[in-house]
Amino acid sequence: QVKLVESGGSLVQAGGSLRLACDASGRTSTVVSMAWFRQAPGKEREFVAGISPHGDTPVYADAAKDRFTVSRDNSKNTVYLQMNSLKPDDTAVYYCALVPGYTTAKSIRDRRLYKTWGQGTQVTVSS
Repeated sequence: QVKLVESGGSLVQAGGSLRLACDASGRTSTVVSMAWFRQAPGKEREFVAGISPHGDTPVYADAAKDRFTVSRDNSKNTVYLQMNSLKPDDTAVYYCALVPGYTTAKSIRDRRLYKTWGQGTQVTVSS
């Protein structure tokens, strides 16, 4: 059983930065694809960024390109999301998710692929 715990969410002003972390514990493997999703009130959960098992092929949603960076440290079983130039529209609960093995650039975006999720961390961006 794998458990994911997100941290780093906070209240920040527009234009600011945050770094989220997702720690995996339990029966973990480095051969897992990881992703960040977010859900704003009244909206569907949406893909933000994903990363392959060895971190060499990150994938981003259009809303995250050029502002967010996903990375991972397999020695710590941790995935990060560095978020810069934050906007009020980025306000949401951010979740990390895990799927064993490799994915494609298309499938990593599909939330139905993921069976393991964290509890989420709140990011609020004030204008």
